[in-house]
Amino acid sequence: MNAIMRSLLVPMLAVFGLSACASTRISDSDKLALYQRHAGAPVKQVRYYDPMGWDRVDDQHLVLQMRPRESWLLTLAGPCLGWGMSSPFVGVSSFNGMTLSTFDKILVPGVPGGCMIREIRPLDMKAIRAGEDALRARTRAPVQVSGT
Repeated sequence: MNAIMRSLLVPMLAVFGLSACASTRISDSDKLALYQRHAGAPVKQVRYYDPMGWDRVDDQHLVLQMRPRESWLLTLAGPCLGWGMSSPFVGVSSFNGMTLSTFDKILVPGVPGGCMIREIRPLDMKAIRAGEDALRARTRAPVQVSGT
């Protein structure tokens, strides 16, 4: 009996752990509002050299991480990042190769010609991380129902 209980305990803990992670996921609309609240004024171009990564915010917004403390919110002309929760390849078609500007495009498989970059804004990543922590804490907080 003990062996059976132990063999069931690990999968059950994994399921509970995964459900806790799923319940603290920040929605696309909350994430976009957070990024926009902590974004600086639009810039014409940024130096584009060996980016660290990117994160899809919603169908029209992408965060490009250049350095650990340097990220940019890109607003694209028209929805073109509608691939759900998957993470396909994203490329950049840069006009001059060393900077990224509103003349450039984000290339996404299945989108002929790519998506024009409409706006580039610097992000305060320290403030965003604090905001994400607060949103997750609010999501995890137990709901209290008042009785009559």
